[in-house]
Amino acid sequence: MKKIYISAKLCLIGIAAIAQGTFFSPTTYRGAFAPAPTPMWTDGWTQWDPQNAVYPAPNVTISGNITTNTTWTANNTYLLQGQIYVKNGATLTIEPGTVIRGDYSSVGAGLFITTGSRIMAIGTISKPIVFTSSQAVGSRNIGDWGGVVLLGLAKTNAAGGIANIEGLTPGADTQYGGATSPDDNDNSGTLNYVRIEFGGYVYQPSKEINGLTFGAVGRGTTIDNVQVSFANDDGFEWFGGTVNCKHLVSYRNLDDDFDTDNGFSGNIQFGLSVRDPQIADDPLVSTSEGFESDNDAAGSSNAPLTSALFSNMTLIGPYRGNTGSTIAAGYRRGARIRRNSNLKIFNSVFLDHTRGIHIDGTACETNATSGGLKFKYNIVAGNSTGKVCEVNSASTFAIRSWFSNNNNDSLVQSTGILTTPYNFTAPDYRPASASPALAGADFTDAAFAGLTAVIALNPDYSNGPVNLYPNPVQNSTTLSFELNKSTEVSITIFNLTGQLAAAVKSTELISKGIQQIPLNTESLDAGIYFVKISCAEFTKAVKMIVKR
Repeated sequence: MKKIYISAKLCLIGIAAIAQGTFFSPTTYRGAFAPAPTPMWTDGWTQWDPQNAVYPAPNVTISGNITTNTTWTANNTYLLQGQIYVKNGATLTIEPGTVIRGDYSSVGAGLFITTGSRIMAIGTISKPIVFTSSQAVGSRNIGDWGGVVLLGLAKTNAAGGIANIEGLTPGADTQYGGATSPDDNDNSGTLNYVRIEFGGYVYQPSKEINGLTFGAVGRGTTIDNVQVSFANDDGFEWFGGTVNCKHLVSYRNLDDDFDTDNGFSGNIQFGLSVRDPQIADDPLVSTSEGFESDNDAAGSSNAPLTSALFSNMTLIGPYRGNTGSTIAAGYRRGARIRRNSNLKIFNSVFLDHTRGIHIDGTACETNATSGGLKFKYNIVAGNSTGKVCEVNSASTFAIRSWFSNNNNDSLVQSTGILTTPYNFTAPDYRPASASPALAGADFTDAAFAGLTAVIALNPDYSNGPVNLYPNPVQNSTTLSFELNKSTEVSITIFNLTGQLAAAVKSTELISKGIQQIPLNTESLDAGIYFVKISCAEFTKAVKMIVKR
């Protein structure tokens, strides 16, 4: 059973400006998107059908390294003809709306920002910057070119605090990490409103780079609104570093969506993963996961341990609402945390993976038991029967109890959670009406200490919590909340599958002041419900547990 709270609180969705030094914006909802009518943050700049997107032909060829400050302008289309390194402390500036195409016929054409250099790729919603294949419409495929690599001087737990990006010839240009004097505030530049499509060149057998690769990138770097599509390896992979990221989209990539290694300790909020049922890695080489996390390849205790903190992620797995469908053999889990990682995942939605979460190996089981590895307040739904939690052979770690005790919800079906998650070209990943994802987020864990912004309640209508007492409930409870103005309010109760269980009040004018409303729950079966208070100005909800 879950840990039970005597009173639950859920604040309004409105959020104050983030104070300096904070990162996470607390939400009431779980997953990457606020409910309607708030637009999805993907609107306007993402591309859901890059195979058929029409891009201009290149008119400027880039075939040599960039060693001085350089600007690429939107009136040109650039062809990366080979492995292009930005080096010697140079800054590459890319104007909004610029298109850069990786040359299919070159060996591993890609863009590599070396340590001490920067990229300033700052697009806009209406004019995103696009890195894509040189191939024509209908001929583009995963691995057409190399991708984008950022290399910084922050911490990594690699030997000596320094390493080289795999697959490429080791040398100064492929090196990352600050050795014995790392700079965790190192700045590799900015990527904002950027798309990276069809990357992931195979440089050596089983050694591809990813759509976007981070090597010990520091938190002085800004990563926001980046979509990686149809990469021939991972969407995003972090090898050490401290960089913080928001609004990431991993779309129909081959291997893992979010891969963390070598002591990565940054913070990530608002991420989307969408899988194609027929695009997965070769299971003899690697299985495809939503999250894959290692401390390092050997599972050592080298410091710093991988301890990145993710919140508000939405992952749509390959089953896409039908566990009987045929999917590629390489698919496995929503999250595989292994090799002594201390990864932390909160307030997220995992749908339609063959298996939900795997705490893989004794070291990670120990980390989970001690509280270093965390998986809390998440929804896991639509998995193969009995595979919400993957149990290790001969293990004494009670993963199912651990899962429940950390306030995670497991659902057999994924229907009713998100609005239209299975339409590739016209999706809506916002919570459906009465979805369990509308509520249940929590930012009170110690992992968020010093990292959260203040939630601003709407003082015009409400400035207090929603409470239920008693909770758990048997036959009756009392719902309390405060209104600062009279307004028309409806109160409804929904079960975990999003079905209406009871209508307490239809739309009714309620006077300002503290409200004490009795709820009769005699007709409800034992289980978890959400009591929802709705009006034109706000929506609040509170979790209710009925026991028999």
